[in-house]
Amino acid sequence: MEKSTQYTLLPLLLLLSLQNSLASITTNTNINTDLSSLLALKSHITPNPHNILMKNWTSEANVCTWVGVTCDSRYNKVTRLNISSMGLVGTIPPEIGNLSFLVSLDISENSFHGPIPPSIFDISPLQVLVLRNNSLSSSLPNNICKQSLHKLKRLRISYNKLYGELPLSLGQCSKLEYLSLYGNNFSGHVPTQIGNITLLQFLSFGDNNFSGNIPKEIGNLTMLQILDLGVNNFSGPIPETLYSMTSLLYFDFGWNKLTGSLSRDIRNMTSLQRFGLEGNSLTGKIPKEIGDLPVFERLSMCCNNITGFVPRELGNLTNMIGIYLGNNALSGSIPIELGRLVNLWELQLKQNFLITGPIPKEIGNMTSLSYLLLYNNELSGPIPKEIGNLPLLRHIWLNNNNFSGNIPKEIGSLSNLEVLNIATNNISGPLPTEIGNLTALTEIWLFDNKLNGPLPFTIGNLSKLSYLILSQNKLTQEIPLSICNLRSLVALHIGNNHLEGPIPKCVGNLSTSLLLLHLNANKLTGIIPSTFTKGCSLESFNLNGNKLEGTLPQTLGNCTGLRGIDIGGNEIRGAFPFWMETLPQLRTLILTSNKFNGTMLVASNTEQSFPKLQVLDVSQNAFVGSLPDRYFKNFRGMIDAKENRTDDEEYWFVRFIELKLTVKGLDQLLERLLTTFTTIDLSSNRFSGSIPPSLWNLNSLRYLNLSHNTLTGHIPPSLGGMSLLESLDLSSNKLNGEIPSQLARLTFLAKLNLSMNNLEGQIPHSTQLSTFGNESYVGNVGLCGFPLTKTCEGSDEKPLFPQEEDGDEDGFIDGFGWRSVMMGYGCGFVVGIGIGYIIIRYGRPKWLVEFFLGVGYNNEMKRRKRKTTPRRR
Repeated sequence: MEKSTQYTLLPLLLLLSLQNSLASITTNTNINTDLSSLLALKSHITPNPHNILMKNWTSEANVCTWVGVTCDSRYNKVTRLNISSMGLVGTIPPEIGNLSFLVSLDISENSFHGPIPPSIFDISPLQVLVLRNNSLSSSLPNNICKQSLHKLKRLRISYNKLYGELPLSLGQCSKLEYLSLYGNNFSGHVPTQIGNITLLQFLSFGDNNFSGNIPKEIGNLTMLQILDLGVNNFSGPIPETLYSMTSLLYFDFGWNKLTGSLSRDIRNMTSLQRFGLEGNSLTGKIPKEIGDLPVFERLSMCCNNITGFVPRELGNLTNMIGIYLGNNALSGSIPIELGRLVNLWELQLKQNFLITGPIPKEIGNMTSLSYLLLYNNELSGPIPKEIGNLPLLRHIWLNNNNFSGNIPKEIGSLSNLEVLNIATNNISGPLPTEIGNLTALTEIWLFDNKLNGPLPFTIGNLSKLSYLILSQNKLTQEIPLSICNLRSLVALHIGNNHLEGPIPKCVGNLSTSLLLLHLNANKLTGIIPSTFTKGCSLESFNLNGNKLEGTLPQTLGNCTGLRGIDIGGNEIRGAFPFWMETLPQLRTLILTSNKFNGTMLVASNTEQSFPKLQVLDVSQNAFVGSLPDRYFKNFRGMIDAKENRTDDEEYWFVRFIELKLTVKGLDQLLERLLTTFTTIDLSSNRFSGSIPPSLWNLNSLRYLNLSHNTLTGHIPPSLGGMSLLESLDLSSNKLNGEIPSQLARLTFLAKLNLSMNNLEGQIPHSTQLSTFGNESYVGNVGLCGFPLTKTCEGSDEKPLFPQEEDGDEDGFIDGFGWRSVMMGYGCGFVVGIGIGYIIIRYGRPKWLVEFFLGVGYNNEMKRRKRKTTPRRR
């Protein structure tokens, strides 16, 4: 019996042994397939010392124990692969598609490049595919979701370099709940089949190149909560179907080309919390029905063409945290109802046409407000003292309005305030001492107002202050010494005030952080401090229009980044600052109207003097000797204006430049220094000798003024090669000889003054030179020819006016001699006697009065027409 049982169990044991052997073989086969796929992936990754996979993914260890790998216990197959955020660099091999049991693949936040292998889209079980934030570049396959991926729920391939149009078969990914293609280069239209993916809850196509209309089929996505189509080229109106999407929490269509207006049906979107429509071409009014949305919290419609008023119904939205309506055409006033928005974090109504009334005092109830941006409107009235009730306020931007009254002292309670900008208004009164309580302040912009009184000593408490801009006010008294405590100061501009007294010596010690120091147009006295140490960061230095004395301190040479120096209109004495030649970035040097003297011809070992200089004004000083020929040969910024390309580092210098220059005979304030603006003004000195031909090197020079010196010799014909010259003033010198015909080549010349010299001969026949009037040549006795009334001997030219005798020097004044004047008086006397006789004899004949009035009127109109006709340039 026992023997029989043994024979019965033996086949069963053999069968079980065979089954286990077969299972082991199958398992090993499965693992080997996945093993080879993952090793292929590893081989496409660039090795680096911190690459975990290089050390961990080895054939000696079981695949299921590898980092990032998860296996199914039943089939012993790889089901999840997550190697995100490992700093991996490489490509994805096609063998990845052999992971046939893969449910989730995440290789995001790495640096994979090259195409996405099509085999990925053949993995049928795949539910999650996350490839975001790499550098992958390819298009999506046309049959995506057509053959496989029927289980795919999450597709995140944002932040790559993918391109091409979206395949129509994307609409067959019917299980998708999350779809993000944000930040790629996809183009073309969004297919209407997108409306078939009815389980979608998140859809983001933002920051691509999609165009055409937003498909109305998006309205079929009744479960959608987030819709992002911003930063594309969509055009046309917002589809009406959008307003029926009651599940939508947020939509973003910002920075497209959408037109039309926002519908009043927005009231139906009862789940809507926020939307983004900024940067389009939307028109119409803001529908007041937005005020009916129960959970709405963020309204963003800036940078459109929205008109009408700010709806007072917005005050009903107690969850509101942000109102962004800047850069539109809104009018009216700020509704007092906004004061109910106690959770509002930012109120942005900048750059509109808000004109009615002041800021409502109810703003003091918005206790969560951090940013108040109302600049570039036409708001008026006083700044409400209730603004001091906003403890979280960080930025106040009220500039470019019509606010008046004082700065309320209550502003001193805003302990979190970082930026205060009320520039370009009509604010008056003193700067409150309470401003010293604002220890978090980094920027103060109060320029172009009517502030008066002294700078409060408490200003020195603002240790974090970077920008102090108080120019164009009526501030008085001395600059407080406490200003020396502002060790973080980047820009100090208190010019165009009535400040007096000395410049604090410590100002130079601030120069390690200071980029801009403008104290111009005040009544400052004493000397310029010499405390500029090595490491000086100054870029712009302007003390123009004060009463400063002494010499220019050579310690400014430590400020190697200087781009502009203006000390004009003072009483600075001494020799020309040759030590400035080595300043590599210097673009403007203004020394006008001081007491500098000596020569500008001192020899130098500097290989490249003033390499970027484009404005040199030393006029109205006492310089002597010959013109500085050495500089004319080396001013690279005037030889090639491209040397002065403006970059971001010059921001403060370019923005706040204030150059008072004599341009084309007129004193002008230059508020912006263009790369191509170049000028040399050496006028009103005692320069002697001849004009050096080397001036011709400066072929990018536009304005040249050598007037009111004692220059002799001929005008160099080489000046005709300065093809960009717009203004040339050589007047009031002792130049002689003929006007060189080469000047006719200066086709851009709009101002020419050669008067009060000893020039002679015929003015060259030229379309250009003939456009200048008699005043350009007056005071040169030997000159003749058009436009002068004096003709030249042996010339066939017919004079336009009666001609005086050549030799009568005293009879020539502006083209009219004494004989012409006497003849005019004589004729006038005879005509007057005749008219008087007729009036006495016949009364006042109507025909006679009308005749003379008509002639006078016609002559006056002709004279005005000649005066206003622009000269050819």
